[in-house]
Amino acid sequence: MCAEAVENQLIKMSAPLNDSSTGFDLFDFHSSILRGLDAAGFQDPRPIQAETIPAALTGRDVLGLAQTGTGKTAAFALPLLDRFVGEKVPGPRALVLAPTRELATQIDAEIRTLARYTSLKAVTVFGGVSAHGQIKALRGNPEIVVGCPGRILDLMGQGALRLGNVEALVLDEADHMFDMGFLPDLRRILKQLPTDRQNLLFSATMPREIRKLADGLLRDPHVAQLSVSGPAETIDHALIPIREDRKRDLLERILSEDACESAIVFTRTKHRARKLARQLDQSGYRAVSLQGNMSQSQRDRAMKGFRKAQYDVLVATDIAARGIDVQGVSHVINYDVPNTPEAYTHRTGRTGRSENEGCALTFATRDDQAWLRATEKKLGTPIRRQTIQGFESDSGELKQTPNKTSQPQRRGRPGRSRSAAPGRGRSRSKVRAIHA
Repeated sequence: MCAEAVENQLIKMSAPLNDSSTGFDLFDFHSSILRGLDAAGFQDPRPIQAETIPAALTGRDVLGLAQTGTGKTAAFALPLLDRFVGEKVPGPRALVLAPTRELATQIDAEIRTLARYTSLKAVTVFGGVSAHGQIKALRGNPEIVVGCPGRILDLMGQGALRLGNVEALVLDEADHMFDMGFLPDLRRILKQLPTDRQNLLFSATMPREIRKLADGLLRDPHVAQLSVSGPAETIDHALIPIREDRKRDLLERILSEDACESAIVFTRTKHRARKLARQLDQSGYRAVSLQGNMSQSQRDRAMKGFRKAQYDVLVATDIAARGIDVQGVSHVINYDVPNTPEAYTHRTGRTGRSENEGCALTFATRDDQAWLRATEKKLGTPIRRQTIQGFESDSGELKQTPNKTSQPQRRGRPGRSRSAAPGRGRSRSKVRAIHA
């Protein structure tokens, strides 16, 4: 951002606020951006947006730490759109990096929604599909490119994507980008970017490696740390001791409860996700799998079906489910415990989104004791133990945490608080699952 623009923005922000001003009006966005916000149903800034947008508008680097589902996309998209609107400058002017195709697609969709009343263009690029259409779209000189590191490098190598005019770099879900081994690719991309740029880094957790990356990337950043190590307050967490051979029976028992309107079930492997979705489908549940061996068209059909409530159960692996943002998911069920405490935060963040309530259940066997100790230490609080009627004999699988007693499963409709996704019913009509 040029010095004059920064000065003008600072003047706007330091001016006395009109008492009648509410919501996003306080940021003095361009009228076309405000129209987009209104059409999208945005009324008041979420905490991460209120904490980061003012600094981002001045061109300052930003480090935003917040739980998933808290509005991080709009936190970085709105300042960029407001800066670019009305200016005709060769693009791309902003590069947004995401770890998965699903997350990149969702970021692009939200940017397009917010920019609908402007002439600004965004293009998404990722692997697993032909690059021909993406190369054609890039020729249209979009202001914003959203993509995964691998395809970004491929297009750079072909000369189809030039980053010499990039004014802002956004890293979304930076912690997972490191988990997936993208750090070498990220460093190669950084070398091709102008040094004089704004950097916006958003993450749900802050492991040591990401802290090192942030220290080397960000210059005098504004830090907004809304995430905490403990579970989100809108999510009811519970740990259910269970024998390995009884997991599926327990899962079907929970899925049959009226309180479970829709669920994302996490497994450790792609094969296990595919097999479990097939078994649930055969038992009459509307289930579909989402895992890495599926083609992009299969993944798209699975996600579309889950969003439209054609399926009530999505069985997924960590990598495949990264970036899933579906409103009205009442339950996240860890059929297998995640590999790391950080992954637990990301998994459970698929429910309780946008200040709705949700339920996160973890099936744990006696082999999961080490994971449990590490996770509770990271969270800074024990996870409540729960015993399900009919499975009391499995309670000895795990040592009980002192002063914590088993409680019955919370009833009610967790995914329905305030605003739930339409069409989420309990119909058990069989729908064939999509498998790789």
